[in-house]
Amino acid sequence: MLKVAVVAGGYSDESVISLKSCELIYQNINTEKYEPIRVRILKDAWYAEIDGEKYPINKADFSFERNGKKEKFDLVYNTIHGTPGEDGYLQAYFDLIGLPYNGCDSYQSALTFNKKDCIAVLSKYGIPHAKSVYLYQGEKVEPKKIVEQLGLPCFVKPNKSGSSLGISKVHREEDIPKALELAFAEDKEVLIEAFLDGLEVSVGVLKYKGKTTVLGITEIVSDNEFFDYEAKYDGKSQEITPARISQETEESVKAIATKVYDSLNMNGFSRAEYIIVDNQPYLLEINTLPGMSPASIFPQQAAYAGISLQELVQNELDFALNRPKPWNV
Repeated sequence: MLKVAVVAGGYSDESVISLKSCELIYQNINTEKYEPIRVRILKDAWYAEIDGEKYPINKADFSFERNGKKEKFDLVYNTIHGTPGEDGYLQAYFDLIGLPYNGCDSYQSALTFNKKDCIAVLSKYGIPHAKSVYLYQGEKVEPKKIVEQLGLPCFVKPNKSGSSLGISKVHREEDIPKALELAFAEDKEVLIEAFLDGLEVSVGVLKYKGKTTVLGITEIVSDNEFFDYEAKYDGKSQEITPARISQETEESVKAIATKVYDSLNMNGFSRAEYIIVDNQPYLLEINTLPGMSPASIFPQQAAYAGISLQELVQNELDFALNRPKPWNV
């Protein structure tokens, strides 16, 4: 029986969501074929958790010792949102030690986690996006020039962060410094984007049985000003699957979502956010490790597509086991 490390936690504020995702994945692994073991990766400790006992992970080879015997994993199911699980660090580590894992590799993970760089790459493939201004911490900021370039309202967001943490919708020029302070608390880089007045949708895409598959298009109706952390996780939004859009718009969204996924040569789960303006989808961001808690959008989209959670998880494990190694280790 193959040992699967179901990895959760992380070093960011998204760790709480990661633990919920971990449980859903853990409960849907076929225990006739695999032995799933929860593994926590936290700033101050890495450990396997079995029957309430904690066993420290040896970072040299991701093994642990139990009852005087060294135990090693056969593969990893990563459920860490944010750093180090969604930004490429953990993927590079597993590549280095030769341990198979689910999802995107280190390059795609790092690229999609960096909103500015991801948009820059995808613009070469003709993917529409909002106008934006990039700032790094300590750089001189002139709110007036930002407004001249982007207009109002605008969105101020951390360049590398998830779960809509640190994002503000700004209506007045004088509120830009406060919004920047909030965003810089999450990341040393900030992206300010022009407001797109349209319908927000979330699109789940994955490589299912070897084929790029769009699961469903979910319409986001937030009770708040935008789809922030509270709206995502505290029930302050309606998530309508399928979205109430025309067939023509649906086909346009699916085509763009597929092009984004394939252009970046992605693998595993992804969920991308778009704003539809005059039937044209504009990309906001891509999540390569979308939330998998019971309240998350991606499982809802899979259910709409007729794919069970067990089938989703098995698909990821199959990919991990057949993942080509970057070099012989």
